Amino acid sequence: MDIKLEKKPWYIRYRYYLAGGIIFLAFIIYVIILSAGPSKLRIDQENVQIAEVKNDKFMEYVDVEGLIQPILTIIVNARESGSVDRIVGEEGSLLQKGDTILVLENPDLIHSIEEQRDDLEKQLISFREKEIEMEQKSLTLQQQTLQTNYELARLQKSFNLDKEEFKMGIKSKAQLEVAEDEYNYNVKKAKLQRESLRQDSVVAIIRKDLIHNDRERERKKYERACERLDNLIIKAPVAGQLSFVKVTPGQQVASNQGIAEIKVLDQYKIHTSLSEYYIDRITTGLPATINYQGRKYPLRITKVVPEVKDRTFDVDLVFTGEMPDNVRVGKSFRVQIELGQPEQAIVIPRGNFYQSTGGQWIYKLNASKTKATRVPLSIGRQNPQQYEITDGLQPGDWVITTGYDNFGEAEELILK
Repeated sequence: MDIKLEKKPWYIRYRYYLAGGIIFLAFIIYVIILSAGPSKLRIDQENVQIAEVKNDKFMEYVDVEGLIQPILTIIVNARESGSVDRIVGEEGSLLQKGDTILVLENPDLIHSIEEQRDDLEKQLISFREKEIEMEQKSLTLQQQTLQTNYELARLQKSFNLDKEEFKMGIKSKAQLEVAEDEYNYNVKKAKLQRESLRQDSVVAIIRKDLIHNDRERERKKYERACERLDNLIIKAPVAGQLSFVKVTPGQQVASNQGIAEIKVLDQYKIHTSLSEYYIDRITTGLPATINYQGRKYPLRITKVVPEVKDRTFDVDLVFTGEMPDNVRVGKSFRVQIELGQPEQAIVIPRGNFYQSTGGQWIYKLNASKTKATRVPLSIGRQNPQQYEITDGLQPGDWVITTGYDNFGEAEELILK
């Protein structure tokens, strides 16, 4: 006898399909939930650097490379024209002030000086002749004055005798008047003679002074001409190192032409170039330092060139204290130029996160340092070692400062 089979419910018949559909639907929901939530990335903690946010001293400074240069470089010019006879100083040698660098020759100059010497000798002879002429004239006037005074004294005695004889009746009044007129005439003549001698003496003194001045002027002119001969010997104006000589033997050199260069090595300076960004903040007198072999050496800015070339400007610094032992021209040092006084600020160490995020955000670690999430960030000033944090972090926080090139767009980092 046939048994009637009852039809199974649909959910029994299609249970495997339903189970598969439910599992697929759950997977879809899981994917949707994951995509809607923050993206995560697992990283190895050893591959990143973490740093603590601190409230510490912040010094704003610029770190640049500077080159050692001599404190002064002098161009030696030829003061006279001529041809190079011989070169005495060797390039690179150390010279003392007054040492010979090279010797010029100029026959035309020598001939000109000989002519000036002949002219001077003629002038000296002429000046001496004028002095002799004045002396002779003065002697003649003195003789005339002496003769006049003698005649006046004789006439005075004769006139006094005539007055006595007139009183005695020996001489007439007419004779006395003639004697008196002759005496008065010689008195006036003697007076004029003395005045002429006095004026001649004054004129002689003035003329002698003029002749002396003319003679000295001609002598100095000749001495200056002779000094031009000394200028044919080019000497070191200061002590230093002869960098190079621009001329060769036999070469014709013009007056005031640069022929050599001397570097003064008793002190050094550091030359560097800074970005135009700092041009309004860099002034003479600002302090700076170089760190070398664990020691700091102080510097001071002495020159700022305001002209900007290729978006940079030049700065010179000098040592204000002890210098490193191995300072040499051309050697480079790292220079830290201070832009202000140290200030308390919230700071973090520098890292490559700034290049990847533009300083807009950073990964901040949780308390257990197992997870890091993005947080917005505001950065103020910076120096080669630190960033100043103006908003987004607090002292005691920990952040990831490196490895950002490998994080992509992950919102969270899981540290393992």
